Amino acid sequence: MAGEAKIPAVLRGKGKVPRSISAAFRGRKHYTSQNVLAAVDFDMRFTYVLAGWEGSAHDASILADSLSRPDGLQIPDGKFYLGDAGYACRPGILPPFRKTRYHLNEFSGKHQPLNARELFNLRHSSLRVTIEMAFAALKNRFKVLDRNRSTRWGEDEFFEEDVTFDEVETGHGVEACDNDDWKVKRQEWADAMWDARGNTTI
Repeated sequence: MAGEAKIPAVLRGKGKVPRSISAAFRGRKHYTSQNVLAAVDFDMRFTYVLAGWEGSAHDASILADSLSRPDGLQIPDGKFYLGDAGYACRPGILPPFRKTRYHLNEFSGKHQPLNARELFNLRHSSLRVTIEMAFAALKNRFKVLDRNRSTRWGEDEFFEEDVTFDEVETGHGVEACDNDDWKVKRQEWADAMWDARGNTTI
């Protein structure tokens, strides 16, 4: 599973970013941070980490950089990583369906999946919890990584970017368009899950 986390930016002695470059490290939450791309296996072991990107950098830009590096993220043939909605659907990266319910709390109680895409997103979301747990364990072990501890701004928030177009806009010169073959493959998998669901939801 591939995921992103924002950690406090520590680029000089006291954990502050030089004023001349701080705007790039200031994300939506208005504090300076770095983006970290990480791949985690189902045993919550980090198998790949790329740190240092600005907090304002888009997921697709960081992924493109990672895949272009000689020591970058390697995706074996026939395998894929689950990514969040900030990634394009492409060989090796499988994001959820956009414009479709995704978060686990949206499926509680009587709000069960109504179609193949919702069921796919529910199962995708329940698997992606692993990466959130891996980052939580890392922050628990290394308290300096926990933004809440260093800034005392409240609880961490896990959030998905609202991406509503087939073309993911990065704002960093990287166009991340969905791959048609992988969109078809994802839909086929979703349909197969829906057809085989029986009385279960996950």
